[in-house]
Amino acid sequence: MIFSYPLMSAVQEISALIGRTTGHGLAGNLCRHYPKWLLRGVVLILFVANTFNLAADLAAMGNVAETITGVPHLLLVVLFGLLCICTQIFMDYSRYVAVLKWTTLSLLTYFGTAMMVQLPWSDVLYGTLIPQVSWSGDFVTTLTAVLGTTISPYLFFWQCSQEAEDERVDLKKKPLLKNPTDGPEEIRRIRFDTYVGMAFANLVALAIIVTTAATLNRQGVTNVETAQQAAEALKPIVGSFAFIIFSIGIIGTGMLAVPVLAGSSAYAVGEAFRWKVGLGRKPREARAFYGIVALAGVIGIILNFTSLNPIKALYWSAVINGIVSAPVMVVMMLMAKNPKIMGKFAIGPVLNGIGWLATAVMALAAVAVLATMFL
Repeated sequence: MIFSYPLMSAVQEISALIGRTTGHGLAGNLCRHYPKWLLRGVVLILFVANTFNLAADLAAMGNVAETITGVPHLLLVVLFGLLCICTQIFMDYSRYVAVLKWTTLSLLTYFGTAMMVQLPWSDVLYGTLIPQVSWSGDFVTTLTAVLGTTISPYLFFWQCSQEAEDERVDLKKKPLLKNPTDGPEEIRRIRFDTYVGMAFANLVALAIIVTTAATLNRQGVTNVETAQQAAEALKPIVGSFAFIIFSIGIIGTGMLAVPVLAGSSAYAVGEAFRWKVGLGRKPREARAFYGIVALAGVIGIILNFTSLNPIKALYWSAVINGIVSAPVMVVMMLMAKNPKIMGKFAIGPVLNGIGWLATAVMALAAVAVLATMFL
């Protein structure tokens, strides 16, 4: 996680710069400057991966909520899914943004859980700074999954689209191509926002990894089928209070993830077809866009009534994201450096270098995991 921090931050900064400069999301720029087959392939893969990820998040939320309330988890999956869909479609954009921002506080519960666990800090520091590398199939696949949750296509699309969305909502803002004088200030704002946000995300991930390593793994719990099983296995180790805190964290994380997954799919599909898109628009103004939001949510709910294994779905959707990130990043890097698209705001050599390094890392991870699967 520490070594991936500069890579994930650079990629998200590039995504934001593309949206702020052009006034369009990634799919919007793809459909204007690249072949249709590339656009359709990227959007289709994104929608499928996002929908399975969304379904798994709903399953995790339903499972842990069942342990607290006793309500059947499938009913809770439906309720959580409908809540996420309806708030995203019908809530005023400014209020919705505020709700999402406040919901991020739920991530602090992971730090709380970590503080309640007796951690061997010397081992934590050693393992964090000097990771053990094993070139087995399981290690390579898991490494790709970890990278796929932090350097992930849906995050590229969401970040880029939200920059463009903020321009549409704020009448004082214009794309930097049309108003270049705002460039220096906006670039500083994007850089600060991105690097602070990614640092927080990285610390949350480290808290989760350290907590599970010091509790479940130490107790020999290495094969977890559901989030409920993980939470219940944690309960006798760290106590009821920490168990509740951990469960709240899972629900809060899902409330953040489901709208982002559904929203990034809707932005990608909508921009690909040049529909009116944007969470700042009223439902009647962007029916097709909100239809994709609803469709992604409904499919995610329905998948929970199948034999879907939520933990495996989360794991393999992360692997898929890790594999498909590289080709998406290649296109994004070419886009960000192209003066025909970015004008004078084409990225500089430092950001370009880190971006291509991140692309190379994701490409190598994808090749490695595919090699372990088929060779």
